[in-house]
Amino acid sequence: MDFIDQIRELGERALDLKGALETEEATKNALVMPFIRLLGYDVFDPREVVPEYTADIGTKKGEKVDYAIFKDGSPAILFECKASDVELSGSHASQLYRYFSAVQEVRFGVLTNGIMYRFFSDIEAENLMDDKPFFELNLLEIRESLVEELKKFTKANFDIDNILNTASELKYTREIKGILAAEYESPTESFVRFCIGDIYSGLKTQSVVEQFADITRRAFHQFVNDQINERLKSALAGEDADEVAPPLSEPDPVRSDDEEEDARIVTTEEEWEAFFAVKSILYDTIDLSRIAMRDRISYCGILLDDNNRKPICRLHFNGSQKYLGIFDANKKEVREPINSVNDIYQYSDQLKSICHVYEG
Repeated sequence: MDFIDQIRELGERALDLKGALETEEATKNALVMPFIRLLGYDVFDPREVVPEYTADIGTKKGEKVDYAIFKDGSPAILFECKASDVELSGSHASQLYRYFSAVQEVRFGVLTNGIMYRFFSDIEAENLMDDKPFFELNLLEIRESLVEELKKFTKANFDIDNILNTASELKYTREIKGILAAEYESPTESFVRFCIGDIYSGLKTQSVVEQFADITRRAFHQFVNDQINERLKSALAGEDADEVAPPLSEPDPVRSDDEEEDARIVTTEEEWEAFFAVKSILYDTIDLSRIAMRDRISYCGILLDDNNRKPICRLHFNGSQKYLGIFDANKKEVREPINSVNDIYQYSDQLKSICHVYEG
């Protein structure tokens, strides 16, 4: 089984067990130890994995970190664990910070609740753990690119210099993406001023900036949608080029009722734009590969896992008045009138909420 498949399998296990893991010990046994084992370390060999590793911190003696992974006889990675129902916070990171500073050989620390794994290092100041992680992995939202980074921590591939060379880029790339995501949802005044700096020659008063705020937000959304649509068109063009036309002599097959219905369905460019708008809203909520679209004559459905029992929303774009169908926790649809695809972003919280319902 490939490494990514093993991680996905552990993710499925985490989803199945998270409601039953009521203590930190249960979380460590059910999720953290299997995670360390997937990295290639023998959790039952004290030469590789030391549980309750002692780290003397200043005048405090006998302070213990949950696990220390050893490489070449020295501790290389520290794990600080919390129960699966604990929301990881800065106070938990500060506890790991003290351990990290006390064990000089260590360059990596991991804070986890068995589901979320946050990897820290000392990128900004040697032997002082950074305030923010350079890498995060959520077992409930597996992404292939993140698993490739995780591979660097496996026993077979572990190379401190190699990891540190990419850790800095990962850390700042992640933070920049976070800034862009926040600006995408609600542009700050400084971002709006930056955008209009070269296009508006007048005095940039507060009222002018406020006027441009909504324009900036809509322009950002349209730009992202345009980029997605261009990539989609390129992909579809490639698929069309690969298709082989049937022989001219081949008779038309008899269509079933479903096929007749399919023949009358035309997915419009506006529906595609709406589909990608929904995906952009949910990019940090769910694995985007799980979001699917099924077009029908009367509406276009956007589903989780391509499952009709998991509707995210419906697009009612056939009439002069467009509607977005939003679902509550009981899967009851409420139609909200919208004027354009950009109005979908007003319902971001509801779209994210229904996905959380399906994920339990």
